[in-house]
Amino acid sequence: MQLMNHPASKRLLPEFVRHSNDAASVRATLMNVASGSGSWAIRRGHVSDAFKPILEFLETGGGAAEHAITDGLTSYDAPAVQAFWAKALERRSTDPDGAVTAASALLEEVCKHIIEDSGNEWETNWNIPRLYVETSKILNLAPSQHQEVVFKTILGNCQSVVQNIGSLRNKGGDAHAGGRSRVPFKPRHAALTVNLSGSMALFLIETWQSIAEKD
Repeated sequence: MQLMNHPASKRLLPEFVRHSNDAASVRATLMNVASGSGSWAIRRGHVSDAFKPILEFLETGGGAAEHAITDGLTSYDAPAVQAFWAKALERRSTDPDGAVTAASALLEEVCKHIIEDSGNEWETNWNIPRLYVETSKILNLAPSQHQEVVFKTILGNCQSVVQNIGSLRNKGGDAHAGGRSRVPFKPRHAALTVNLSGSMALFLIETWQSIAEKD
């Protein structure tokens, strides 16, 4: 019950746990995975794989930063944002390429939501760097909007992080075919990318919420 009550752990629980009300419904769901001769081994493997994300989360302690990001993103009324964050977390160890793609999509989704919430519009041909530039202007986070060297440097680095995450997706994520130059990501690469993406997404959302509260 405690795992179901926490947003971070709830998203990592197997679907048949989150959406089943009793043992009979769990059994029915697993029967759909496989039936007939040899089905027991298949269902057992399915259950084992389904619990890997939550077990890894619990073994590592989840991470205080990860909890803070999850709680912050959950406070923003944007289901697609939370869905991409959950997908990025779930895939870090088992599907690093997919995790990088989800991390990039998270930033893209956050930027689009903030642009729309501010009353502006984005264009379908805008890539992540362009989306971030427009979002940063709305949030007064563009380096050109500040005079202090330290602020310009920090905000410029934030812009570089977002741009490079978008480049990573194009280079090795699973959103596009990469050909012979494709770079396979390791779980540690995915973890770094997901953490950076989550931190930037939370920063943008909290900045927007602060601006919205003043209006």
